[in-house]
Amino acid sequence: MGGKLPRVLAEARRAIAAATEPGSFVLIACSGGADSLALAAAAAFLNRKGSLRVGAVIVDHRMQPDSGAVAARAADQCRGLGLDPVLVLPVEVARNSEQAARDARYAAYGQALEATGATRILLGHTLDDQAEQVLLGLGRGSGTLSLAGMPAHRGPYLRPLLGLGRAAMEEICVHEGLGYWVDPTNNDPKYLRNKVRHQLMPVLKEVLGATAPAALARTAMLARQDAEYLDILAAKELAALGQTSGTGFLMLEVPGLRELPAALRSRVLRLAVSGLGAPPPDFERLTAVESLLFGSKSAGPTQLEGHVQVFRVAADRSTKGSHGTLKFIRTAPNPA
Repeated sequence: MGGKLPRVLAEARRAIAAATEPGSFVLIACSGGADSLALAAAAAFLNRKGSLRVGAVIVDHRMQPDSGAVAARAADQCRGLGLDPVLVLPVEVARNSEQAARDARYAAYGQALEATGATRILLGHTLDDQAEQVLLGLGRGSGTLSLAGMPAHRGPYLRPLLGLGRAAMEEICVHEGLGYWVDPTNNDPKYLRNKVRHQLMPVLKEVLGATAPAALARTAMLARQDAEYLDILAAKELAALGQTSGTGFLMLEVPGLRELPAALRSRVLRLAVSGLGAPPPDFERLTAVESLLFGSKSAGPTQLEGHVQVFRVAADRSTKGSHGTLKFIRTAPNPA
């Protein structure tokens, strides 16, 4: 540690300060990798100044033989930076998959917030992570929200370093004298993200230039602004179109849905489904719901994930002004 303060470290400190409330209590999610250690180092400066209270949480997934030692070293380095408290939380990963590990990790984060009284958890995702997320979204073909990448703020989770690249994180660690862990699975080609990182991104940089990741991250920011505004409008339309709702079901007017612009209608339908506690439908299932809406021969049901079925209910001729509805029914109770 020492020498001239790197510009990227100053930028990281400013980004954390801008993303957090002065005097608040936050935890750094630290894996021991360069990104999260750089985040911890930048936040530690604010901790020393007294403008933030900063602790850390290290999740030991126990999926690799040396995971306990990696977690212990990350905890020691966080304590050396002056962070307090520093929690190490071992978890059980039900299946050997990225999603299962993520679920276990976020469950541990929730426990850490409750145990410490912290209000936010800071995550060390970078501009490069965001660019990769945009490319993954393009591959899924699931619309604007997918292109929007990772949000800078969702619930108690903050990603203040989305404007800084991965190389900047390594530079911060070198300046601060932090030895960072390199996850061996980051080179495993069985994970799609690694293929994007090591195979696709180098080609994009070669063809489009070194600024390609920054351009993709900027696309994510602009797409998220558009998507969030459309979601606000969709929530208003959902409230206006809902005829009846109750525990486990919702009915929406068919004529009003048909009149909506496609960008709003798809969001209203997704919100209707997610409001019943089910995952938002993918493109294929959403297309099937829209087929019901626009008069397919079948009136349903269309089966969606999360035990939700959608029917088209014919108009009740005895009720003046009735023009039919889409009925969304959850056929199983929400999980506890």
